[in-house]
Amino acid sequence: MSDRLESLRERLALTELDLHFARFLAALDGRGDEDVALAACLVSQATGSGHVCLDLREWTGEVAPSLGVGIPALARWIAALRASRVVGRPGEMRPLVLDEGDRLYLHRYWDYERTLALELGRRAEPAEDVDEDRLRDGLDRLFPRREPGTDWQKVAAAVAVLRRLCVISGGPGTGKTTTVVRILALLLAQRAGAARAPALALAAPTGKAAARMQDAVRAAKQSLELAPGIAQAIPEEAATLHRLLGARPGSSYFRHHRDNPLPFDVVVVDEASMVDQALMTKLASALPPSARLILLGDKDQLASVESGAVLADLCGGAVGCSPPFAARIERVTGEAIATAPTGPALRDSIVHLRRSYRFGRESGIGRLAELVRTGEGDAALALLESGECPDLAWRPIESPEALARAAGTELAVRFSGYLAEVQAQHPLEDALAAFNAFRVLCAHRTGPSGAVTLNRLIEHGLRARRLADTRRPWYPGRPVMVARNDYNLRLYNGDVGIAVRDAQGESVVFAQPDHGVRRLAPSRLPEHETVYAMTVHKAQGSEFDAVLLVLPGEVSRAVSRELVYTAITRARSRIEIWGAPAVFRAGVGRRVQRSSGLRDRLWKDG
Repeated sequence: MSDRLESLRERLALTELDLHFARFLAALDGRGDEDVALAACLVSQATGSGHVCLDLREWTGEVAPSLGVGIPALARWIAALRASRVVGRPGEMRPLVLDEGDRLYLHRYWDYERTLALELGRRAEPAEDVDEDRLRDGLDRLFPRREPGTDWQKVAAAVAVLRRLCVISGGPGTGKTTTVVRILALLLAQRAGAARAPALALAAPTGKAAARMQDAVRAAKQSLELAPGIAQAIPEEAATLHRLLGARPGSSYFRHHRDNPLPFDVVVVDEASMVDQALMTKLASALPPSARLILLGDKDQLASVESGAVLADLCGGAVGCSPPFAARIERVTGEAIATAPTGPALRDSIVHLRRSYRFGRESGIGRLAELVRTGEGDAALALLESGECPDLAWRPIESPEALARAAGTELAVRFSGYLAEVQAQHPLEDALAAFNAFRVLCAHRTGPSGAVTLNRLIEHGLRARRLADTRRPWYPGRPVMVARNDYNLRLYNGDVGIAVRDAQGESVVFAQPDHGVRRLAPSRLPEHETVYAMTVHKAQGSEFDAVLLVLPGEVSRAVSRELVYTAITRARSRIEIWGAPAVFRAGVGRRVQRSSGLRDRLWKDG
């Protein structure tokens, strides 16, 4: 066992936990079967890398030849696993579960997948007691006809009222949050005159995503002509999912669950692509059976950091709705939509918003994002290199030395205006806004082109140009990102603050949902790091006026189509990319495929 696993250690970046787990299950199995130990090690590594399971067919097919290590033939591997006392069939209480699709799971992840598929399947049914006449009138009022073509926002709103599960996927600027405010107005109107208005909740996976959702909901409420009672009943506060469910410090369990459900009739979750399978399962299980669940997100963005790609799996089989439901949609909206003759009930719960209201037809960002989303790397690079779009820029950088020189000079200067704003002690809200005007994004956290390295180089450049005394740990303007949740302080992983020194002393300020700021002494902060540059993963749920994406110097598995697309769509007005053409092309050509059986479970009748 040890020779084979040791030979895989460096190739697959196996951790001590992976190896220890393999040894433990081999001892528990009692037969010393190396094929079982290998499978245990690989399934541990797979879940740590974001997969829900280990697809044995993939490993014996495409992966094995490139490793140069003895991966057993599929039939032999399955036979060894079936004979092991640590491997069970679905439903058996064994450490590992092998399903009929030759997918191997840690039991906990198999149970998450099974539970989530059941919960979503139950919820993907028609809602009861919908007043179609009232719905039709509300839709016509809130979605007046403005231009030709299908109004997918109107369709999405109708689906959310008619179904107990609605999944709305769309790229940047497609109006997901504005549509949700209209949906909540329609749902409140459905219960007009009832003894109790529906209880509504807004949530997001991170603190900054929740803050952005609050801002968007407030802006949408102000822009829409809503009846005063309706507008007042639509909540403006959004919670993190952990706060909504009632996180218990030091535990993976929550206060709300199947036996103590959430007290809401409607739960809306923004940035759903960031929600991992375990958390989505716990949310779905904690909802009352009659509650509506509305998920918003972009299926083409990066998936969650933890295991699973729930939003992509949910949207993966959608090709059209059932003919009866299409007829109902046309009856209440006047919009004709595509149908699919067969499929599960879930197909009637999925809506894709197609039109971006942020990027016009001439927008370089919009054109580039679409080329990357569809995997057209050569065309995307040609657009970047052409110089024809003022909101796009490309800079070829072929070596770590060239990157270091550019980071220490140009990047430092780009933050000079922001630092001057802080040092002049202008209003703190203005300083926070100035910092969000520009951000450097990286594929890696460490390494020559990683966020840690770039932050160090930028600080060195700032000191060399006397823009900031970065030798002092809390120099005015130092931006920091929280790396660990602190529920007592109401600070969450990914929250960004800036250091200031004024008449009130030395502190770190964070933006508040009401657009004010909150001060904290530096000594009170949980784990944190400097953040002129951050990883693309950490940037999810955020937007910046301008973005610079720095690619690694060599082709990397971290650079994928989803990562490049996510980075591009963080920018409102300008995206610049530094890197080697080969790395860009390879990244756009590589899709992240996470092993999971959820899509098969959800769409098995499709």
